[in-house]
Amino acid sequence: MTGWVMMSLGGLLLAFLAYQLVMTNVWTARSQQAAETELAEHLQAAAVQVEVAETILLPSAPPVEDDPTLPQSSTPTSPTQSKPISVVHYLEPAPEEGAAFGRIKIPVIDLDKVIFEGVDRATLKKGPGHMPWTPLPGQPGNAVISGHRTTYGAPFFKLDEVSVGDQIIVETALGRHVYEVREVLIVRATDVWVTDPKRGAWLTLTTCNPRYSARERLIVQAELVDGPNLLYAEAEKDLGAAGAS
Repeated sequence: MTGWVMMSLGGLLLAFLAYQLVMTNVWTARSQQAAETELAEHLQAAAVQVEVAETILLPSAPPVEDDPTLPQSSTPTSPTQSKPISVVHYLEPAPEEGAAFGRIKIPVIDLDKVIFEGVDRATLKKGPGHMPWTPLPGQPGNAVISGHRTTYGAPFFKLDEVSVGDQIIVETALGRHVYEVREVLIVRATDVWVTDPKRGAWLTLTTCNPRYSARERLIVQAELVDGPNLLYAEAEKDLGAAGAS
């Protein structure tokens, strides 16, 4: 009797796993297909709302330490030789929670998926989700996108095959943003520092690691190398580095 019970439980478990690995992928595929129309409508509407701003970037000043052993100069000196510069900054409207707003492509792993705003359970079932408290892709700072690695379409199933130097392309209402992978690392699930702000324009991808487990996180960090805000991002990064030197 016990053997039959164990076999029945085993059968139920296998059926559940089959549902998780197969049926959720079917559901997500349908969601992605439906999102194509939603994305086209969003890009058309958001394109006319894109703002172009002239921004003045100021260098970051390093801390000044008093040293009584050094002679005091009567001529004031600047902590950095960098000067404020004016650059153009392109902005797009923030998408609504759960809405499709862009597309992510990683040629080396044949990835091409619609991106949604948000990382709640319902949103990630549809595809990769952007963390709303981080900048949008293509903007200065650290834009973060999360995605499933096994169930619900498993958009980041092969993310471990991405290497330093590979390209990641994100398309939004602003245009095409090309990133180059700078680092691939595995961290603890509690290491939220990977989402911290960064100088320049960065894209961080996060997913569970290893496959079929949520014990760790696989992180891919890439830097913007082409796109509408490239000059702005480079100027901000250079001024920050000059101020820290």
